[in-house]
Amino acid sequence: MDLISRISQHFTDSAQTKLDAVEMLAAPIAEAAEAMVSCLLGNGKILACGNGGSAADAQHFAAELVGRFEMERQGLAAIALSTDSSVMTAISNDYGYPLIFDKQVRALGQPGDVLLAVSTSGNSANIIEAINAAHDNDLRVVALTGKGGGQIAELLRDSDIHICVPAERTARIQEVHLLTIHCLCDGIDCLLLGVDE
Repeated sequence: MDLISRISQHFTDSAQTKLDAVEMLAAPIAEAAEAMVSCLLGNGKILACGNGGSAADAQHFAAELVGRFEMERQGLAAIALSTDSSVMTAISNDYGYPLIFDKQVRALGQPGDVLLAVSTSGNSANIIEAINAAHDNDLRVVALTGKGGGQIAELLRDSDIHICVPAERTARIQEVHLLTIHCLCDGIDCLLLGVDE
């Protein structure tokens, strides 16, 4: 096996996936950034959830908002729902793993808030339950998916925003999700701070 060639192919495939996705994803990413800014300006918050690498993406997003992305500004209200191990294990133990985010969205989400729901497959049971809870509590949903969107694509309302990476390989979807998160953070900052460039 030629490991250098294999690594080089990963770089090429990642870059090509992003280039193939830009035309399809730029508009929904912009719409999501605008929806999030509207939420934040209305004293709302953004709840973010995912599993595994998608949980890391949700935490990354919240960290960039609460701390800062590339520009100095006050912290913005964002909570990653995968970070409180006591809450997650209590809910999982008492109600089952599919409700770990549902219960948190119902407890913390208010009308006007936004749920950032991340699932590479679009079929994660606990993300589906979180979206149902968000709809029940009048939250707008921004869904980051891939592989055609799975069951999540069927759940979303017209007012929700679906950012579905046109790829099948999980690693490539996750790479585009990370770029999407950076685009969202940059877009939020530019809209809030009035950056023209």
